Amino acid sequence: MAEHLDDFFSDNAQWVEPAQETFTSALPPEPPKSRRDMRRHRAKRKHRRIITWIAVIVVVALIAVGSIFGIRMLKHWKAINTADEQIQVEDYSGPGDQDVSFTVESGQGASEIAQNLVKADIVKSVDAFTNAVSAGDFTLYPGTYSLKTHMKASDVAKILSDQSQAGGFVEVRAGERVSDVITAAAQASGKDVSEFQSVIDGGGDGILPSEAGGKFEGWFEPGTYDAQNKSAEDIIKAMVEARIAKLDKLGVPTGSDRERILIIASIAESEVGSEQYYGKVARVILNRIDAGMPLGMDTTVAYGLGISASQLTDDQLNDSSNPYNTRINKGLPPTPISNPGDGAITAAMDPPEGKWLYFVTTNLKTGETKFVETEDEFWKIRDEYKNNNENAN
Repeated sequence: MAEHLDDFFSDNAQWVEPAQETFTSALPPEPPKSRRDMRRHRAKRKHRRIITWIAVIVVVALIAVGSIFGIRMLKHWKAINTADEQIQVEDYSGPGDQDVSFTVESGQGASEIAQNLVKADIVKSVDAFTNAVSAGDFTLYPGTYSLKTHMKASDVAKILSDQSQAGGFVEVRAGERVSDVITAAAQASGKDVSEFQSVIDGGGDGILPSEAGGKFEGWFEPGTYDAQNKSAEDIIKAMVEARIAKLDKLGVPTGSDRERILIIASIAESEVGSEQYYGKVARVILNRIDAGMPLGMDTTVAYGLGISASQLTDDQLNDSSNPYNTRINKGLPPTPISNPGDGAITAAMDPPEGKWLYFVTTNLKTGETKFVETEDEFWKIRDEYKNNNENAN
């Protein structure tokens, strides 16, 4: 019987495998056995997330720092290369040798000027000069300059950017008289001032408009004019043509009204030093004319004598033979007393409304000017002027 049982189990042993080995690998993980295990599990997951975020932040920070460092290194490398390139640019080191005259024409750029400088052996290379102009952010002005051969490019750039050193070009400034302009024109052109005076005394036929009455004062447009290789008449004609074009652009009425506006504008320009007061001075002039009062402007008296207002004497102020003596002679003077600028002209065309009859520049340092309607108010601001002037001294 026992033998039969042994044979039975031996024959059928292959049918049965241990239950634990059959199901262990196929079953899912066992769930936590308690709430404590669940809390511990959630804490571990939160801890892993925090570590992950910290790692991400660290990586981003490292990338940012690396980028900044890389940009700085790139800039440093570029600066070194630029410096090396500048060092390699050929340039003269000395102050120069022989005196030469060099002309910059209107409309020429830095590169063209540089090429001409190299041809004249003033600078050693085009790059040296253009680099100097760029580094100094210089503006180059037309004119004829006194230079030397074998100059350092940066020194040349400084000179060519200084308009006061430019010869051959005459600058007309707002408020200047004709006498000042032709003196500067003679110097710029190398001609004798008598050549310009001859044109001025000639009545302006073919140059001046009829409303000017043969007088050039007030008819020169402020600006810069080429005086090289030109006659005195051509230089003066260019100034007058520019003036007419500007008056047309500003919409100034033609005929006698144009001359009248220039006269008023020239007085305003000469009487006060700030554009903010031009309109009020123009209104004072018109109010005094309407009231039948003399203008009483010292600047007009001085113009008629060819001097400045500060040089006037009591006898000169009382001289009625001077047609520009508006202390005695009523109305406007015969001509403008200077070449007014745009601000004064536009102010004379449309002065502000007001009943002012008097004005005084009460503070010579700041240029502050006060306007009043009555004579009593005038004496008050006149005393203020005296007190400020005494304190200034």
